[in-house]
Amino acid sequence: WPGGQALSRYILDNPAVTRGKKVLDLGSGCGASAIAAFMSGATDVLANDVDPLAAIAIGINCELNKIPPLRVATENLIGKIEEKWDVILLGDMFYDEELATDLHTWLTKYKRLHGPEILIGDPGRAEFTKYVGQNWLQKVSEYELPTSTKEENYGLTSSSIWRFV
Repeated sequence: WPGGQALSRYILDNPAVTRGKKVLDLGSGCGASAIAAFMSGATDVLANDVDPLAAIAIGINCELNKIPPLRVATENLIGKIEEKWDVILLGDMFYDEELATDLHTWLTKYKRLHGPEILIGDPGRAEFTKYVGQNWLQKVSEYELPTSTKEENYGLTSSSIWRFV
């Protein structure tokens, strides 16, 4: 998933973003962004994905990266505002219009209440570019995709990191 790849690269290139912070990786998938946050010095990382197979993949990838197992939650955390996170990471989560709307509603409320840094990785999918909250985003970086990733993703050539402001 190119948005998650770019988000992971961004975190590794800019470790101060997560160093010493409590980090939620929402829609974690294989756990790449959560692992990057841990490797960059985050003090607490929760990898969240509703797919139970993602939890297994995250465990395997922690082992392959020679880091301790990360905390993993498979419940849907969208809409939950009780726990305070310093940083929220979302890679490739704006792939569906309804989900994008739900995320925008939750992120807006959460940002107002807790004020976290919110970073989004996306390669420019149509659902993301049509996203109602585009005026809430500030582009912070862009990465060219490797050739194999370009081929797997219908010719998308780059992936950007956006700050939800």
